[in-house]
Amino acid sequence: MRSWHGYNAIMTNSVANTSTRNSKFIKASPEALYRAFTDPTALAAWQAPGNMTAKVHEFDLRVGGGYEMSLFYPQSEQETHGKTSQHEDRFSAQFLELTPSRRIVEAISFHSADPAFSGKMFMVVMLEERDGGTEVTIVFENIPPGIRPADNEAGTQASLEKLDRYLETESQD
Repeated sequence: MRSWHGYNAIMTNSVANTSTRNSKFIKASPEALYRAFTDPTALAAWQAPGNMTAKVHEFDLRVGGGYEMSLFYPQSEQETHGKTSQHEDRFSAQFLELTPSRRIVEAISFHSADPAFSGKMFMVVMLEERDGGTEVTIVFENIPPGIRPADNEAGTQASLEKLDRYLETESQD
């Protein structure tokens, strides 16, 4: 089992150290947000930014486990250049830390023949309870050189907006 400290050691020794940080206040409990990050049906509903769609292929919720997921660009986008195929970004995520209602750390690897997308990118999700909701912060470290940090930030922000709408809809059911 890897600990947060092991993750820090990995990042300290990392050659590439491109990172992004996004935060959003969401009117939901840390428990509801943690479930949205650790349930394959929820991930498929909100994690793909914008008009993209998603599919979770495999899911194993435990430290050392993880999931495989595809994000699909709309077929109408002719200029799309996905990491795996023209319209697909497929990746594997390994759970390095699962601290219920507080923090999730994942190592993410893209399925791509392009070396610009190789290596492990790390995603740290932090959930901090606030009056009336939760501050969600997502930090990406070691972003592959084929991904512009500005694009990663924009995609993450769009996913956080989708997460907010997803939880709003779920609370009304």
